[in-house]
Amino acid sequence: MKELEKYFNQLSPLKAETWANLKPLFSKKKLLKGEYFIEQGQLATKIGFLESGVIRAFYRNDEGVEYNKHFFIPNALVGGYASMITGRPNVIIQQALIDCDLLVADFSQLSALYNSHPDLERVARRLAEFFFVDKENREIEIILLEADKRYELFQKRYPSLEQLIPQYHIASYLGITPTQLSRIRKKLSQR
Repeated sequence: MKELEKYFNQLSPLKAETWANLKPLFSKKKLLKGEYFIEQGQLATKIGFLESGVIRAFYRNDEGVEYNKHFFIPNALVGGYASMITGRPNVIIQQALIDCDLLVADFSQLSALYNSHPDLERVARRLAEFFFVDKENREIEIILLEADKRYELFQKRYPSLEQLIPQYHIASYLGITPTQLSRIRKKLSQR
């Protein structure tokens, strides 16, 4: 719980009273490797704070091809945010790549605190701003940067992830094939 409180306070400080009302909403949940936090087509109702493990967020097209969009590493919020906000079925699937420990809360209970706790609403706004900027930066990377530069950014953003997850997930995230990733890795190792 300390890391969750620290995470919220880094976005915008919470009053002790707000934290006292927020803390009981969260309960521990274990997600085993391969299990889903949320699947495509579900209505998202839960928000989770990842304490340990790795979760990938991805799309799956009609042919079953998967495209990794994001990796969540410890001290990140997970959940079908767009689905929770709009009330529409979730599109982005979230799956544990290794065993995960989370703190999970019902989003409607959490958001019900916004009116009585403006400091919590400020945290939610800051989080939405962070997600927006992150999404925009990612789109710019995919469009403007060559694959080797995207790989170098991946390594900086997720320094220990390569040892934890299969290379094909990294290739998918970078928008390249596993063979292309192999070539890039070989080229960079020869520098």
